[in-house]
Amino acid sequence: MPKIECNEKLFFQSLGKKYDYDALEEILPWAKAELDEKPDMSLPEDERVVKIELNDTNRPDLWSTNGVARQLRIHQGGKTADYEKFLSTKDKILDCENRIVIVDESVKEVRPYMVAFMIAGKPIDDAMLKDIIQTQEKLAWNFGRKRKSLSMGVYRIDQIKFPVKYHGVDPDKTSFVPLQCEEPMTCRQILTDHPKGKDFGWILKDAPKFPLLEDATGEIMSMAPIINSATLGAVQVGDKDLMVELTGDTIENLMLAANIVACDFADAGYEIKPIVCKHPYDTGFGKDIVVPFYFQPSTKAKLSSINKLLGSNFDEKTVIDALERMGSKVEATKEGDDVVFTLYPAPYRNDFLHEVDIIEDVMIGMDLSAFEPESPNDFTIGRLLPVTIFGRKAKTIMVGLGYQEMIFNYVGSKKDYVEKMNFDESKVIEIANPMSENYQFIRPQVMSSLLRAESGSANAMYPHKIFEIGKVAYLDETENTGTTTKTHLGFLTAASNANFNEAASEVSSLLYFLDHNYEVKESNDSRFIPGRQAAILVKGKEVGVFGELHPQILENWNISTPCVAGEIDLEELM
Repeated sequence: MPKIECNEKLFFQSLGKKYDYDALEEILPWAKAELDEKPDMSLPEDERVVKIELNDTNRPDLWSTNGVARQLRIHQGGKTADYEKFLSTKDKILDCENRIVIVDESVKEVRPYMVAFMIAGKPIDDAMLKDIIQTQEKLAWNFGRKRKSLSMGVYRIDQIKFPVKYHGVDPDKTSFVPLQCEEPMTCRQILTDHPKGKDFGWILKDAPKFPLLEDATGEIMSMAPIINSATLGAVQVGDKDLMVELTGDTIENLMLAANIVACDFADAGYEIKPIVCKHPYDTGFGKDIVVPFYFQPSTKAKLSSINKLLGSNFDEKTVIDALERMGSKVEATKEGDDVVFTLYPAPYRNDFLHEVDIIEDVMIGMDLSAFEPESPNDFTIGRLLPVTIFGRKAKTIMVGLGYQEMIFNYVGSKKDYVEKMNFDESKVIEIANPMSENYQFIRPQVMSSLLRAESGSANAMYPHKIFEIGKVAYLDETENTGTTTKTHLGFLTAASNANFNEAASEVSSLLYFLDHNYEVKESNDSRFIPGRQAAILVKGKEVGVFGELHPQILENWNISTPCVAGEIDLEELM
């Protein structure tokens, strides 16, 4: 989970009240956080650092000093800045004066989107500068997938001449002086010789052109998402007016991140001014993007649903108060005997997908102390599910056949679950608002997890025999939820002599000891070599498949040793 470091003076100043650390620990759950480490009290107040751990990854607005302080302050009835005065909407686009960024067609296939805004009003002090850098890194690392889909740059605007140009350049013919250097380097050289280039160069190394930001005089500002220039991109304590830009490949994420940073600065007393980024192609929000921009849809929840899930008896006024303590605006309407709440999220939030998300905010807004502890009314006896007992029997058999058990995550990437497996993605479950592409899809098969483990095991002595009994899920229109979750057994053997006959023998042993007669028939699964694979039928129903893995699949995973594998739906065998 994300951890942030807060300057103690800046944190309590933003909170509007100073707490002792025992009291602070009690209220941090209002921001889905906990105290990770108290500061060294021997240091002066303006040098003390409070370390806070966030317990959730769906609230990137909390990954900063001002973000956490704002949530705690609002929960206690405190106020925030007037965000509406600097927010554009689909019905109201604020005037950007002459602050214009021209996005060139040359970045469309590399890093297509950019948004920007300006902050002004007072000089940046040391604590605020450190917090800007921390927010920049947290958003880019966690929310921006290690800068691949989102990165942020900050510049001294008094030295920038508009319009600014965002375009692609030849990386071998374009040079500038990057931060932490005194001599110019080519864009290509930065990837190999500069510390930031070594860390993040993988994002651009195969791109035909590198994205560059420069002002109207041709002065280079940065090479996104790697490094700023040493001239316009070197922000220092005392700088007053700054330009904040974000580039990436998902426009909604850029707009949300821009809103988060802008609201943080507004709460700290800075003035926010919009900048228009003119794209030559449609972004999904038009070609001209002005941020900060309010784009979040409303979400609804019923009072009856809230009380049912929370086991409460809240009235309309209580629910509205709880949601307003979480920073949202709420409207209530009568529908028969029920009340329907329409929630309009704060501009820095985009995590409401379902009425359950509203119910969670009601719970946090009320505080856990508002819920009386109750003893369970039902008498129950704890016991294992039948599928668990059956799965343990299968595990014992697989261990007896020489296999080693593995345990994997159920959430992963499209690359692992679909692309590398030549798998039909039409039934794969995709998460609507993933914080990372590495956790974007629900696993539709165990075999991909086994291959991922095998791809990193080339140095281990062969043969490799691994298996897992775990959950898979996929879309299913026949179910009320639209999805089905199953328990599958997957197995894989990697060896120079791995072959279909060996896999067939082990499948026969497994099903014999599970007390099942079975048949096999020819299958046409793209994961296996044609003619060296078979479907498993029990009582005429297909319950699994096994065979020799196709060379293309092995190549996708960088596996050079022949492999046989299989997957069986255990629930169909019960």
